[in-house]
Amino acid sequence: MVDEKVVNPAALGLGAFALTTIILSLFNAKLLPIGDESVVIILAMTYGCIAQFIAGWWEFKNNNLFGATAFSSFGGFWLFFALLHLFIFTNVLTIEDGAAALAATLAAWGIFTFYMWIATFKINWAVWSVFLTLWITFFLLSAGKFNPTIGIMGGYLGLVCGALAWYASAAIVINDTFGRTILPIGKAPLS
Repeated sequence: MVDEKVVNPAALGLGAFALTTIILSLFNAKLLPIGDESVVIILAMTYGCIAQFIAGWWEFKNNNLFGATAFSSFGGFWLFFALLHLFIFTNVLTIEDGAAALAATLAAWGIFTFYMWIATFKINWAVWSVFLTLWITFFLLSAGKFNPTIGIMGGYLGLVCGALAWYASAAIVINDTFGRTILPIGKAPLS
């Protein structure tokens, strides 16, 4: 019997999360002009949603509960985000009508991300950092629905989160390709 190499789908999931998060965070931080958000909606539906769902299902196949839950859930988040903004752009929903509900939804995602972050204490430093910055980002964006300055802070922290996720994705791909550690991801805080 030939041993088959198990491919790590986290590189795809983290890459999809990173790119989509960075582009959205550029808007949240007010670094890109309002009016160009259609790019984020399309990116969220395609790369953010589909690629993360694929990574999540591959993680199920690899018996990785954390990766399966994280990538499948955040694939769902990006689908939610895209549909929500399509409803807003087509005047089915207005931001003012849904500000409290959206703030509650972002806070709920913060809670989910917080308990996923606890699990990362056994994974590695890179993933731990992504989830740390992400749960804080969700709470800042939630509060930002009522205080725009806090939302902008969430946008900047989202950029940090996306950059960390891109680093983690790059480390998985580059280290696997070279067969040795080129980009360290560090030991988990509780490893």
